[in-house]
Amino acid sequence: MWTNWSGGQRCRPVATARPLDEAGVAGVVRRAAERGQTVRPVGSGHSFSDLAVTDGVHLDASAFSGITAVSAGGPGSGQATVRVRAGTTVGELQEALAERGLALAVPLDLREPTVGGALAVGAHGSAAGHGSLSDQVLGMRIVDGRGEVRDVPRADLDAARTALGALGVVLDVELAAVPAVPVRVTRSSRPLDEILDPAFWEGHDLAEAALFPSSPTALARWAEYVDPAEPVEEPGSEDEADPKDARERTVGITSAGATGRTALGGAVVVERALPRLAPSLNRVVSRLARTVSATGAGHRVLSDPPAVRYEQTEWALPREALADGLRDLLTGLADGLETGLPIRMRVGPPEPGWLHPAHGRPTGWLAVRVPRGTDPGPVLDRASAVLRDHGGRPHWGTRHDFAPDDVAAAYPRLGDFLRVRDAYDPDRVFTNPALARVLGD
Repeated sequence: MWTNWSGGQRCRPVATARPLDEAGVAGVVRRAAERGQTVRPVGSGHSFSDLAVTDGVHLDASAFSGITAVSAGGPGSGQATVRVRAGTTVGELQEALAERGLALAVPLDLREPTVGGALAVGAHGSAAGHGSLSDQVLGMRIVDGRGEVRDVPRADLDAARTALGALGVVLDVELAAVPAVPVRVTRSSRPLDEILDPAFWEGHDLAEAALFPSSPTALARWAEYVDPAEPVEEPGSEDEADPKDARERTVGITSAGATGRTALGGAVVVERALPRLAPSLNRVVSRLARTVSATGAGHRVLSDPPAVRYEQTEWALPREALADGLRDLLTGLADGLETGLPIRMRVGPPEPGWLHPAHGRPTGWLAVRVPRGTDPGPVLDRASAVLRDHGGRPHWGTRHDFAPDDVAAAYPRLGDFLRVRDAYDPDRVFTNPALARVLGD
């Protein structure tokens, strides 16, 4: 029995294959196609959607991992690049780049997802001026529905960079990289009106915020790139440093970190036992957050390991709709539907991927989370209804209710994507109920 990270998705595939090399991946696909079976590539399971659920063959590419080539770029040598196998985790990729003085353009705060899985669903960070991991794809090698290995040509790359696993099994990708530069990250409580001001998001290299529906303030986190020649400061507080917080700050100044993370765990436990206390307790949690800051490698100081397991829906709104969308979301959750975890806000630029939720428009992201052990339906359904009314597109890795008509209305290049899909997987070897639900198989 396969179960995802949150425990909300599970299935019993007919077989699970863990190939060690390119030929092994191709062989799994060919044999399944010959037997009339379907294949679903599966990463770390650190997702909330049912994209990996199947009664066919699970293809676990975790053993097919590692960095195969790095070009440092520089004067006269062009863009720095890295070639990485799709089963490599995001954490392994970022550490390997750091060892070579390189980094991703936007650090990703979760280490566990695989590169292939993160690309498939459009995983993103929070930077107004730099795109997601999918945006950094320069080349890709996949196994298609016939079991043939093929390099994705440039004409098809915008279909493949966020493909929901519908085109094939990603073997490896070439990604753009940048010189590693330290970031100074700060986390502090801020009034809601301040984080709804576009100036907050445009004024920092990286920024995000988290807030409880019942609180007038948000826990904001922002970062600026700093001169590598400057001395690296030890993690600390603008107030008196608290030794109890030192370990947490060295992991990362999270949107629920340090004092906030300890209180957050307590809030979840108490809310389950005494739901009527949740709004008051959540207001207290937000006020407890002191201003803390640290400087270091972006993928380390921005690391955000979850405090608890949860279910999530996340929606990509047009950037200009972010403030109104959040206000309506808060109103929609004001009648007793307390989330138990803060709503997370992030931003990003337009994305080229034809099925990336941020395709073609500056985007504001809103994520609503419900702790595991609580029925997520009422909160996530209400949030989805509100955010789709603001032009939202769901993050493919989270729970959502989009159907083919919704996808067709939201994605102007859907027809082009389906044309590429017909060429790569005409017999729908890679389909499953989730793809049929959104792409209309």
